[in-house]
Amino acid sequence: MSLTMSDISLSYPDGERTVTALRNVSLEVGAGELLAVTGPSGSGKSSLLAVAAGLLSPTNGSVLVDDTDITTLSRAAVTRMRLERIGIVFQQPNLIPSLNAVEQLQVTQHMRGVRPRRSREDGEQLLAAVGLSGKQHRRPHRLSGGERQRVNIARALVTRPSVLLVDEPTAALDHDRGAAVVDLLLEVTRQYEVATVMVTHDTEYLDRADRHVAIRDGRMTGEVVPGGGVAAG
Repeated sequence: MSLTMSDISLSYPDGERTVTALRNVSLEVGAGELLAVTGPSGSGKSSLLAVAAGLLSPTNGSVLVDDTDITTLSRAAVTRMRLERIGIVFQQPNLIPSLNAVEQLQVTQHMRGVRPRRSREDGEQLLAAVGLSGKQHRRPHRLSGGERQRVNIARALVTRPSVLLVDEPTAALDHDRGAAVVDLLLEVTRQYEVATVMVTHDTEYLDRADRHVAIRDGRMTGEVVPGGGVAAG
């Protein structure tokens, strides 16, 4: 498995009370698999992604990326893991206005010490893979919302990560563009053999995922498995 989260709980103080965002959540996602996570607002979906990315440390439990438990690493080592082995697709692309599409990808490669010529070649190949061939020199204002999200996905994949974490990729898109982005996520999940976790409120796209889990009040309430059955969480 590329991503294994075991008995994850997350609590934090909120004034005079303690909020429990996750309660004994466990899941596994293999290479080349797309897992969708749904739940109402405040259910713990965003907390789950943050723990999987190493942005929050769980109160209890372990998070294995490949065979490395990131909960045992130093802050610097976790940051390095995110740079090398964990790709994150944020809800808003947050592209740098002054940079064109390929340069958005080169920023990440520059932090890894990759030479400019190689990073440009890699970036152009990835942009072509996400359907942006010929648009690598366009800045964000010359790209549609769907195209900006495709740059966002390509940027997350530029390090060839083991795990891809996706937060509400269709939130700002209409139905057709949203469907196209989810189809693309499934395609790159297979092509690059990443373990993909997609948090989404759009239940109409769930049939594109390999599996679907639901979270409510920090607990996993059930898992839709291949063939349409439901496993209790």
